[in-house]
Amino acid sequence: MDTSSLMEQILSRDNLNAAYLQVVRNKGAAGVDGMTVEELGAYLSENGENIKEQLRTRKYKPKPVRRVEIPKPDGGTRNLGVPTAVDRFVQQAVAQVLTPIFEEQFHDHSYGFRPKRCAQQAVLKALEMMNDGHNWIVDIDLAKFFDTVDHDKLMTIFGRTIKDGDVISVVRKILVSGVMIDDEYEDTVVGTPQGGNISPLLANIMLNELDKELEARRLDFVRYADDLIIMVGSRQAAERVMKSVARFIEEKLGLKVNAEKSRVDKPKGIKYLGFGFYYDSFAKGYKARPHPKAAAKFKAQMKKYTSRSWGVGNGYKIGKLNRLIRGWINYFKIGSMKRLCAKMDGQIRYRLRMCIWKHWKTPKNREKNLIKLGLPPNAAHGISYAKGYARVCRSWNLHICISKERLVQHCQNNNE
Repeated sequence: MDTSSLMEQILSRDNLNAAYLQVVRNKGAAGVDGMTVEELGAYLSENGENIKEQLRTRKYKPKPVRRVEIPKPDGGTRNLGVPTAVDRFVQQAVAQVLTPIFEEQFHDHSYGFRPKRCAQQAVLKALEMMNDGHNWIVDIDLAKFFDTVDHDKLMTIFGRTIKDGDVISVVRKILVSGVMIDDEYEDTVVGTPQGGNISPLLANIMLNELDKELEARRLDFVRYADDLIIMVGSRQAAERVMKSVARFIEEKLGLKVNAEKSRVDKPKGIKYLGFGFYYDSFAKGYKARPHPKAAAKFKAQMKKYTSRSWGVGNGYKIGKLNRLIRGWINYFKIGSMKRLCAKMDGQIRYRLRMCIWKHWKTPKNREKNLIKLGLPPNAAHGISYAKGYARVCRSWNLHICISKERLVQHCQNNNE
């Protein structure tokens, strides 16, 4: 395919319209200029032709990204770079044209940030390999991958495929656009901002070199963005692969391997994309299920949304809780989770009973509502004046009055 004249495809009306609609759908925070995506349309109506001319003449200059630090479960932070709405629009337009070109080169075992591919497919492929006798896992952790990408190495790889100098120019400008940290400007001499529309594509372009190396060595692997696991048949082979692949990553790609987090283990000892793995002796094979850390994260979010001290109505809480549950179930539905869901269901019902008990506020009002729900007056009076939310909400009388069926009805009536 001729890639020497791609800029006109990028600047075509259809491509730019599609890019604008995608940026609006993605929403997202404002960049350093404060422009929101709601204001982008009016800005492009007035300045669209000027932006196109700047891109054609290589005068386009992206603004610095705004640094946002996102807390990680392990206590560290992940650096996100938020481009301006205009720069997100330009990046999206470029990515839409480049993606089909590079998709033809990407490995079949790469699943992250690619059309019609998802994390669940990566987990299922990993299971397939585990159950094919490759039950030793090389789990390689790339340290701050998006922050350490070498620009020159990336652009060398990029230039092997893309021959349009205008496109090469704009991509390099995106990489070196700089970052604003607490109103202070810093150059970006390495890295591709995690948060830009084109960053996932650039990450896959870089790591496709690793995929090709693993393929040349005939190793079975699965990669989702920078989450990589390699599956081999013995511990000795796994140890050798860990050393040689880490050496390739650091010496040839210029990236860093986190030695503390990288490991060799059996499937049951690893966490991949939120999933853990276990051996099912009845099915005689490995299966996936939510990792305990993923379950703990869900539980923490569930407690947040059902906190009786949260000063919002039960309807709002139930709406947030339902969205959390749907998202979690949809993500982990390929795993074995019947027992875990039953346990969580009980915990959620208990927390909702506490929210209702708090909502009733006074002992007199609680007594009145319990009698309405069929509890004998003497029992209703005794429990209404009892102390301790936990003890009351675990009591048999409250379970009878606020039964599972009544909780379902309450949630349906109060969902926001």
